[in-house]
Amino acid sequence: MVRKPGAGVSAPGGGRLGRALCRPLPAPPERLRRGPLRPGAFRSPLRSPALTSHLGLWLGAAIGICFLTGILSHGIQHPPGWFSWPSRPVDLYRVTQGVHVATGLAAVPLLAAKLWSVYPRLFAWPPVRDVRHALERASVAVLVAAVLFQVVSGVLNEARWYAPMPFFFTAAHHWVGWLATGALLVHVAVKLPVVRSALGAPAPDRDGPGLTRRGLLTAVAATAGLVTLATVGQTVRPLRRVSLLGPRDPAMGPQGLPVNKSAAAARVLALATDPAYRLTVVGPSGTRSLALADLDALPQYTVRLPIACVEGWSADGTWTGVRLSDLADLVGGGPHDAVLVESLQPAGRYRTSTVAPPLARDPLTLLALRLNGAPLHPDHGYPCRLVAPDRPGVLQTKWVGRLRVGPS
Repeated sequence: MVRKPGAGVSAPGGGRLGRALCRPLPAPPERLRRGPLRPGAFRSPLRSPALTSHLGLWLGAAIGICFLTGILSHGIQHPPGWFSWPSRPVDLYRVTQGVHVATGLAAVPLLAAKLWSVYPRLFAWPPVRDVRHALERASVAVLVAAVLFQVVSGVLNEARWYAPMPFFFTAAHHWVGWLATGALLVHVAVKLPVVRSALGAPAPDRDGPGLTRRGLLTAVAATAGLVTLATVGQTVRPLRRVSLLGPRDPAMGPQGLPVNKSAAAARVLALATDPAYRLTVVGPSGTRSLALADLDALPQYTVRLPIACVEGWSADGTWTGVRLSDLADLVGGGPHDAVLVESLQPAGRYRTSTVAPPLARDPLTLLALRLNGAPLHPDHGYPCRLVAPDRPGVLQTKWVGRLRVGPS
C-alpha cells in the first residue's frame, strides 16, 4: 500500500496542539514599524550569536555561583531539619558569602553587556509570529526580570538601602533566585543548539571599523575585574585601600570593627547600659540570674573569630568571654540541648537565634564580654553578645538578655 504524504497517524491531541502552537498569527500593520521597529534600526557589527554566546556563558557561570552560595547562606540562616553546617574551618562562611557578593557585583557589567547584545530582538518584526514564539518570548521576559531583580536587590542590600524594597529581602532574594535559575536552565536547553553552533563555527572578529568582538569581550571582562577589585576589600583586608566602591571598611568602626546596627538604632541602649542588668539562663534544672560581675567571675576564654555579614563584608576580632557550654551547664544543659539566645531588643527579625547542640558545645562559642581587650562597645553588643565560629553576623546575637537551654 502506498501512503500518501501527510497521511501518517499523529498522537491524539499532540498533532493538533503542535499545529495550534505553530499557526501563524496575523501580522501587525506595517505603519507601526517605526523607530526601533524599522528595518536596519540596529547596525552594530559587534552583535552576533558568537558574542551573545560568550557573554551568556560568563553570565551563566556567575549566576550558578551566586545561586549555590546563596542557597548555602539561606540554609545557614533558616536551616531545614536535614541541613547541617560545620563550625570548621571558622572562615568558611566568610569565604562562601564573600564569593557570593563579589560574583553578584561582577555580574553587573556581564548582564549589561549581555542585554546590550540581544536587546534589538525586543523589536523583532513581527513581534509575535505564533503562540510558540509568544511563549518563548514570555519565558525570556521572566528570565530577564528575575535576574535584574536579583542583581538590583542584591546591590541595594549590600548598601543597606531598603527603602526601595517593600518586602523582606532575604525571602524575596531566595525565591526569585530559584525562579531565575530555573528560567536560565530552560533558556539554555532551548538555545543550546544555537550556542554550540555559534561557538563552534569560525566567525570574523571584525565585521567593520571600530571595536572588535574580542576587544569588547576584553573590556567587559576587565570591567568585571575592576568592579571586584573595587569592592572585595570589604572582606579581603589587604585590598581595603583600593576598594573604593565597598560600602564597608573592615577596619573602621568602634573597636576596629564595622557595625550594621547601632544600639541606638536597635532601641536597646538604655536596657544594655542599665546597672541593674541581669542575664537570665533558663534550663532543665532551673533558672539562674547573673550580673556582669557574676559573668566576669566565671572562667574566661579568648578566641579569634570573624564577624561575617550577609552583605559581603567581614572582619576579625579577638573576643573574650564565657563559653556558652559553661552557661548551659549551670542550668543542667546536656550535649543534646540547643540554646535559644534572646536579645534585649524589643523587636526585630533576628532578635533571637538558635544555637544547635554541636555548636553550643563548641569550645569556640562564647558569650563575649570583651572585644580586642576592652569591654564591648554598646554598638558591638554590650553587655554581652554571642560569638560562634562559621556563623553569619545576623545570627551573632547582640545585647543578650536571656538564654533558654533545652532539647533542639
